[in-house]
Amino acid sequence: MPTPMDVQRLTNLLPPDEGWGEVVHLPRVGSTNAEAAARGVLWSPVITEHQTAGRGRLGRPWQDTPGASLAMSVVVPPVAPPGWLPLATGLAVRSALVDEGVDAHLKWPNDVLLPGDDGRKVCGILCQSQPDGRVVVGIGINVGHGRGDLPVETATSLRLVGAHVDRTTLAAAVLTHLRHLHTALAEGGERAAQVRADYSAACATLGRRVVVHHPDGTREEVETTGLDLDGCLRVIRAHGSDTVAAGDVQHIRLPGASSS
Repeated sequence: MPTPMDVQRLTNLLPPDEGWGEVVHLPRVGSTNAEAAARGVLWSPVITEHQTAGRGRLGRPWQDTPGASLAMSVVVPPVAPPGWLPLATGLAVRSALVDEGVDAHLKWPNDVLLPGDDGRKVCGILCQSQPDGRVVVGIGINVGHGRGDLPVETATSLRLVGAHVDRTTLAAAVLTHLRHLHTALAEGGERAAQVRADYSAACATLGRRVVVHHPDGTREEVETTGLDLDGCLRVIRAHGSDTVAAGDVQHIRLPGASSS
């Protein structure tokens, strides 16, 4: 089982004099996103040992095992275009995992996959815009789960690929990477272009055939060709080129190929 969260060490790694808010550590909470939104403090991470009512994209329940996950949320200023914030968050998680020696790929728009466990999902991300324009960024990473602890067959954990990661170190790394990427997106120009390039290089969705599951329940098979400046997925449909702004993608697995 993962080591307990060290709030004092995390506070030292995210010091107030560098613009970080209070580290809020809760033994149990319904939703870290809801808690962070209610507090409304920029760059003040809310972390819990047990999230009981977490939600993923499209309102899906996010299952949690007490003490096994890194479940946290943070309120950040908006960036333009807004579609790049969830993508950058996935890139932040991937960068933190690579720092720990864990190979990870991204699946558009905001999943993190582990090739070491057949491309299964280790992290989900939910960004929720607030009435004042700020955005709550929610991150859930499976750290210490065994196979039987996971809610679906397509999920994995860091433990299952042999990675023994300290959650305090991981939380600090994810948040630090997120802040750097957020700053680059807010600055725009060449720095934002580099974020887009880095995401594209790490995204296993691009340049392959996928099934897009649309929010209205329909689905279609398309070929992906890249991302546009808004973070939408460029695709080739039967009638020609188009973009997909929202939805889930399922990577089509070719015989003998990895599912990542």
